Amino acid sequence: MTTPVDPQARVFAVRMWTSLLATQELLATYLGVRLGLYDDLAAKGPGTVGEIAARVGVDPRYAREWLEQQAVAGVLTVDDASAPADERVFTLPAAHAEVLTVSDSPLSMSALAVLPLGGVAAALPALLDAYRSGAGVADAVYGVDWREGHAGANRAMFTHQMAGWLRRHAPDIHTRLVGTPARVADVACGAGWAGIGLARSFPGITVNGYDIDPEVIADATGHAADAGLSDRVSFAARDAADPDLAGTYDLVCLFDALHEIARPVEVLRACRRLCADGGSVLVLDARVAERFAAPADEIERFQYATSVLHCLPASRSQQPSAGTGTVLRPDVVRDLATEAGFVAVTQLPIDDRFHRLYRLIG
Repeated sequence: MTTPVDPQARVFAVRMWTSLLATQELLATYLGVRLGLYDDLAAKGPGTVGEIAARVGVDPRYAREWLEQQAVAGVLTVDDASAPADERVFTLPAAHAEVLTVSDSPLSMSALAVLPLGGVAAALPALLDAYRSGAGVADAVYGVDWREGHAGANRAMFTHQMAGWLRRHAPDIHTRLVGTPARVADVACGAGWAGIGLARSFPGITVNGYDIDPEVIADATGHAADAGLSDRVSFAARDAADPDLAGTYDLVCLFDALHEIARPVEVLRACRRLCADGGSVLVLDARVAERFAAPADEIERFQYATSVLHCLPASRSQQPSAGTGTVLRPDVVRDLATEAGFVAVTQLPIDDRFHRLYRLIG
């Protein structure tokens, strides 16, 4: 006799197998990004196994296996699959190159390819311990893959969208940045792409970025230099909650950081303190549903998984901690802002699936 199979179990098993396949292919993509294989194919064009291995500096046998896997997965094309292995020519299509190489293109996903796997994989033992003990996991444990991946994930948004959102939804802020010389503070600035994007869009402003992580400050400083903006964009390793940090800024930004800050009310108070009379505070954070519901859509699933694997453990790595995590719902943002002394919070109607943009008044 055969054991009856629950049809729902079969459907769920197929879903899990599909997730397994996607995970393995994403790990192979990680190798391509970190070894420079995609960059080489995009810059130097098609090649055989031997040519590509020599150009990139990888072992030919490993190169052959990776190239064939990428062709099987439809990432690369091959001129003649029936040719001997050492004669096949592999090509990275231009459309795929835009997605798999580093740039400020809205379609570039090379940062995301290293973010969940390279970073989280290094932290898995610490995550197991944290879930048992209630402790946190510091960003340093996630390593350079998480730092660089997280930094690059929002680069295109800051480069191409932020100025337009201000023009359409906060014209008074836009006018202030376009008009007389203005000062902008980028709190929890990370790798600096927000400040760099604003400086490019508004040539009259100066930007000061603050972050507690010296390594990301070094990254940000290098990015500003590469962009030719070091005269107007600078970064410092400072805790924004430090009461000695003060200034008179026309715009204070806290972008994609509030949900993983241990002491969010203190940092929001600092943002309020940094703001000049008539200045503005903007907070960009994760777009999540206004209330819990299950099951949920893919965006909510993504935000929750990110919180489970990084943002909640990272936010608890400093104590005391509010322990908010990625799923920072709008009513919680309002409560935190009110406790910090702001009198009102409005949402700007930006067209972004992953983020909400709040304007804090007061």
